[in-house]
Amino acid sequence: MARSPRCAAGRRLQLPLLCLFLQGATTILFAVFVRYDQETDAALWHWGNHSNADNEFYFRYPSFQDVHAMVFVGFGFLMAFLQRYGFSSLGFTFLLASFALQWSTLVQGFFHSFHSGCIHVGVESMINADFCAGAVLISFGAILGKTGPAQLLLMALLEVVLFGINEFVLLSLLGVKDAGGSMTIHMFGAYFGLAVSRVLYRPQLEKSKHRQGSVYHSDLFAMIGTIFLWIFWPSFNSAPTMLGDGQHRTALNTYYSLTASTLSTFALSALVGGDGRLDMVHVQNAALAGGVVVGTSAEMMLTPFGALVAGFLAGTVSTLGYKFFTPVLESKFKVQDTCGVHNLHGMPGVLGALLGVLVAGLATHEAYGDGLESVFPLMAEGKRSATSQAMYQFFGMFVTLMFASVGGSLGGFLLRLSFLGSPPDSQCYEDQIYWKVPGEHEDEAQGALRVEEPDTQA
Repeated sequence: MARSPRCAAGRRLQLPLLCLFLQGATTILFAVFVRYDQETDAALWHWGNHSNADNEFYFRYPSFQDVHAMVFVGFGFLMAFLQRYGFSSLGFTFLLASFALQWSTLVQGFFHSFHSGCIHVGVESMINADFCAGAVLISFGAILGKTGPAQLLLMALLEVVLFGINEFVLLSLLGVKDAGGSMTIHMFGAYFGLAVSRVLYRPQLEKSKHRQGSVYHSDLFAMIGTIFLWIFWPSFNSAPTMLGDGQHRTALNTYYSLTASTLSTFALSALVGGDGRLDMVHVQNAALAGGVVVGTSAEMMLTPFGALVAGFLAGTVSTLGYKFFTPVLESKFKVQDTCGVHNLHGMPGVLGALLGVLVAGLATHEAYGDGLESVFPLMAEGKRSATSQAMYQFFGMFVTLMFASVGGSLGGFLLRLSFLGSPPDSQCYEDQIYWKVPGEHEDEAQGALRVEEPDTQA
């Protein structure tokens, strides 16, 4: 009891000081390193003989808008299903994504657009930063409700760096194709978050079990996130692909895969339900698995038939995961996955990686024609066969799993530091710890919070 005022004061200062420090550091780094690219800089653009309509902005920005809406609205509302954690789900999504966009611009810039001593940024940099923020938010879903904002910012600080390294190794060094991020975004984000959750395992979390469920209106809010993600996912997968037939094909394959995963989700949800009724948790999440599973292969010649089959399989696996595997994950493997990211992003991400191996291995010059150069440039140049490209795709999956699991474990130990003040077991999934909640008795809430010390996870 005597230490409570000091703990409250520490909690009050911790987040502001960390936010100011991180913002100050990124601002200085931006001042030193970040510059406009050729299509953004006034002098460089007008120096060349260009038509304004040819600027990449007009081709990429519509896709960027869709991806941006997915990150802030889709992911935010999808995690708003907890009955007393809506402010935190949306608010911390806003905070984490805003920081990740800045930090990932720097990290990805050093790997992909660093020349003449500067990082050159444009609309493509914005899209890539959003992809990185998406991976961070996937990890956030695995530890939702069990961590404070300072812990989450430090997790993002580490994860963005590892995301950038993993992405560089796969795309630049190994020549892996992964336009929609089945591996680099979904697998990485899911297994990084699951590794963090394993290190932060709470054996007494049943003290907060009564807050972990949803209520009628919170599930409606979560469905807003689902619908946003479902509608915009074709843009998400196709945003970084080559303009023309590749981008067109990616959007089409994603479109059909999502429809199939939705039907399989409704079918399996009713089938495994005890009384044949649908479970909103399945619909909110597993219906989106079709977008995840074709992330790697959507720009390839998957065919509409292949997209339907992949989506149906992903929706089935995801729904069964929520029904049967999530309880096993906690009881046997000590992983408390709040949002079920293993079912939506982890397993479908692995399936998507394997699908990419298969489709790459079947690629031929006859099937792709002159388009082979835009999808598999190394194969078009004669430097790789279809079989070797498939093997690189397969190896990239294991590289991602290694970076995610090892990095997530390190992140978990970082988040266990006692001064970060994670919520105690009995106060998890509760907005009142970090937010002023209208209509609540503030004095009573403050008194309740003074009774328990922050959990040290020692």
